[in-house]
Amino acid sequence: MVVALIIFAFSQWNTGGSDSIRNDGYGSAHNPAVSVAMDSDGAIVLGKPDVTKTIDIYEDPLCPACGQLEKLYGQEIPQQVDEGKLSVRYRLVNFLDSKSGSKDYSTRAVAANECVAQAGDGPAYAKFHTLLFTTKQPSEGGSDHNNQDLAAIAKESGASADALKCITTGDRLDSARNHAESAMKALTSASGDRVATPSVFLDGHKIDVNKEDWVLSAAK
Repeated sequence: MVVALIIFAFSQWNTGGSDSIRNDGYGSAHNPAVSVAMDSDGAIVLGKPDVTKTIDIYEDPLCPACGQLEKLYGQEIPQQVDEGKLSVRYRLVNFLDSKSGSKDYSTRAVAANECVAQAGDGPAYAKFHTLLFTTKQPSEGGSDHNNQDLAAIAKESGASADALKCITTGDRLDSARNHAESAMKALTSASGDRVATPSVFLDGHKIDVNKEDWVLSAAK
């Protein structure tokens, strides 16, 4: 039932919002002072040290609305991250595995995110995440990326050789499954009966991402 609710909800996302790309041309977070780390539950935190405001973003790597969120706001968020006004806690889920050509793409993409994140290079992770959710995002039901493809995207992003090896060998697949399950439980707990991806929260309160200025409001 949770999966059905999520699929319906994300198909309705942004029906009344703007299609204008915010901060077009900025790119992904690139300040070398930005780092990335993994929480014990697998959440991936991107930002500068000692940032007081953190937004939680729940998303599935195959979710088209998550790709739309990244397309529209995926350059405005990084500027706030680079300036130290926000950090982002990515909570990745994998409920769309069955909708991928390989039947496990979402899980493998979550694992690849973890491989890149565990190296601690903020800008490399930021670029990898951006690519996976924009120009490199597969379509539901079509072909997707194998592990070698994911490693090539990570290399393009500037990820380390260890991260590339981690991706190609599938080192983090088991942890990715466990962490995706934890993220889904957290999303369900936070959302109640309105479970959807993408979902964005600040201090436990859901943000209306159809409001064009939601990023700037969160960073105040």
